[in-house]
Amino acid sequence: MKKLLLLCVFLAAVNSLYSHTSSEKDNAVNEKTLYGKLPDGREVYQYMLANKSGTTLKVINYGAIVTSLTVPDRNGKLEDVVAGYDSLQGYIDGSSYFGAIVGRYGNRIGKGQFTLEGKKYQLTVNDGENHLHGGKIGFNKVLWTAKTVQDSAGPSIQLTYVSPDGEEGYPGKVMLSVTYTLTDNDELRIVYEGTTDKTTILNPTHHSYFNLSGSFNNTILDHLLTIEADSITPVDKGLITTGKYLNVTNTPMDFRTPTAIGARINDPFEQLTFGKGYDHNWVIRNYSKGKVRKAAEVYEQKSGRLMTVYTDQPGLQFYSGNFLDGTAKGKGVSYQRRTGLCLEAQCYPDSPNKPEFPSVTLKPGEVYHQTTIYQFTTK
Repeated sequence: MKKLLLLCVFLAAVNSLYSHTSSEKDNAVNEKTLYGKLPDGREVYQYMLANKSGTTLKVINYGAIVTSLTVPDRNGKLEDVVAGYDSLQGYIDGSSYFGAIVGRYGNRIGKGQFTLEGKKYQLTVNDGENHLHGGKIGFNKVLWTAKTVQDSAGPSIQLTYVSPDGEEGYPGKVMLSVTYTLTDNDELRIVYEGTTDKTTILNPTHHSYFNLSGSFNNTILDHLLTIEADSITPVDKGLITTGKYLNVTNTPMDFRTPTAIGARINDPFEQLTFGKGYDHNWVIRNYSKGKVRKAAEVYEQKSGRLMTVYTDQPGLQFYSGNFLDGTAKGKGVSYQRRTGLCLEAQCYPDSPNKPEFPSVTLKPGEVYHQTTIYQFTTK
């Protein structure tokens, strides 16, 4: 009897251990594979995460890039909804920022210049006379350190990069971590945390191109878009914000109700002419530092896929893929104009030069924090 009791206790302990291990495995990276090597020989790995419903996310530690995200349509069919290349070399050579974390500063800074604590800084200029997405070698062109992390919401991976003082002209050594979680509710949750040893600016964002039809042979012009914003920050001919706000009422920039992206994209409206389509920052309502709220929604009628964006950031850049021209190739397609859309959570473009905009200054002892969520459902 005593032996039987001990055996029962032992089996219960084994079962408990097995259950715990299985649970941890369910919420960890499902697969890690060698993706390629950089020219200097450093290895790049791809990490695949899968949740309980079969949705999958693939991330490489070069550029913290999302290379694939498969989500179901209304019939349960899984298809990849993000643009990407077929190999590491595509991401090394490419200039479209497919799936990447961009920074230190997402979006544009006029003439690559700003003044901080009385000192003028000159950043790398890589977009005409302006600085874009962190410069020539931004966060999208560097190797990050990756590690798996446990999260009860679903499988997660954390990527960390230390940006040295002076990189691309930015002051201060910045450490940034980005944690991707694929929740069991089919959400891609992205959490950023950053610190610095010297006063600097920091405004990273995520740059996936989405097409909810499941095929990048289709344009995104029939996607229905809703943006929770009453105004945009208008730009000049160089796509630098003017410092003013433009109410969207009675303009093609009004997406307060679901509207096909292609419905007004070619209207003779100055802002659309400047951007060759949509490439603007919307001022998302109800901004309060650290508060996550709904920012936008995209619906593709044929597949039934609905993507809802939540963020704690004050702005959202909507880009309609105007500069895709077929040069970039991957996943069996040549990415043509307006076959992908970006919704980039951020502070406003050129904020360092616009004191009336929310601040992007980060000081020693402070922690930069951002949470942005792309939620996928069907209807």
